[in-house]
Amino acid sequence: MLSAIYQKSMATIGRRVPEKLQPLWKHPAGPQTVFFWGPIVKWGLVLAGIGDLTRPADQLSVKQYSSLAATGFIWSRYCLVIIPKNYSLCAVNFFVGLTGAYQVARALNHQRQQDALEAAAAKN
Repeated sequence: MLSAIYQKSMATIGRRVPEKLQPLWKHPAGPQTVFFWGPIVKWGLVLAGIGDLTRPADQLSVKQYSSLAATGFIWSRYCLVIIPKNYSLCAVNFFVGLTGAYQVARALNHQRQQDALEAAAAKN
C-alpha cells in the first residue's frame, strides 16, 4: 500500500519537474531514491562536527572522532565502487572524515600541550 502511494506521488511530482531537471530526477541516484536522501541527511553529521569546533578540546572524544574519520574516509572510497556511483554520498563521507580528523588533531594537540605543561611543572 505505501509503495503504491509512494510511486503515485513520485509520478505526480515527476510531471511537475522542469525538463532541464528531468535527467537528475530520473537518475539512479536521484531524488526518488535513498541514494539521494541518505547523503542529504548525513550532512547533519558534518554540521555537528563543525558545531563541535566551539567545544573545548579537552571535551572531545578521540575514539569517537577517530571512528568518524575512519568511516568517513572508508565509505568515501566505497561510494566510488558501488553501482550507481554516488558522488554526493562520497562528498558527504569525505567531509565527515575531514571533520573527524580535524577534531582528532585538536584533541591530540591539546593532550600534547597538557603533557608538556605537566612536565614543565614537574621540573620546577
